[in-house]
Amino acid sequence: MTVSWIPADWPVSDKVVAGTTLRTGGVSQGEFDSLNLAAHVGDDPALVDENRRRLRNECALPSEPAWLKQVHGTEVIVAPPASARMEADAIVTRDPGLVCGILTADCLPVVLASEDGTEIAAAHAGWRGLCAGILEATVATMNARPGQILAWFGPAISQPAFEVGSEVRQRFLDQGRAAADYFSENDNGRWQADLYGLAASRLRGCGVARVFGGGLCTHTDQGRFFSYRREGCCGRMATFIYMSGRA
Repeated sequence: MTVSWIPADWPVSDKVVAGTTLRTGGVSQGEFDSLNLAAHVGDDPALVDENRRRLRNECALPSEPAWLKQVHGTEVIVAPPASARMEADAIVTRDPGLVCGILTADCLPVVLASEDGTEIAAAHAGWRGLCAGILEATVATMNARPGQILAWFGPAISQPAFEVGSEVRQRFLDQGRAAADYFSENDNGRWQADLYGLAASRLRGCGVARVFGGGLCTHTDQGRFFSYRREGCCGRMATFIYMSGRA
């Protein structure tokens, strides 16, 4: 079985290549079956290495992705050398040789690009990072003006599957009452959160109006996606973006 992935469908320069892998096409076993690309979840490191090799080869990546140590924060790294401290939740580059990668299994992966394809970014937007401002921090780090930036959402947990407590809703509302539009109360007195809607709203708030993707649910589509909320111990998909360097 070969590595399968969902290419980003957005009107950016054809120099930009982006997409999200499915969970199939790898060699991991058990709860990590099969294309687990994360080295921090307890999988056999040799199998993860093979999965990453398959990702590079079968998706024709120009280099190993710059894997971040994601911590649900707001730190953004710019085009790091191999020795850079990689604890961050977003990465920005203007280097055609660098692949930006984000690992998720319910959190929202977001890739961004300037419309001319000269600058790209990838961000890990779980609810904590999203609420704290990871998308605003990423846009602020880019050289392109917000009106020149496009965003694409990879697969994440959908609103019907994402139940949260009142404290989560309140943290978003403390930053703006408009966030109430993206929470629906359920029969248990808790709330269903629309991660896609919250992220699009935050991007619009900092001037990025052209947002694409979304609409897929990692929690309900077990055949294609890992889901931490569904499975607990599980693998991670990768969302990647790079500039091909072609004219």
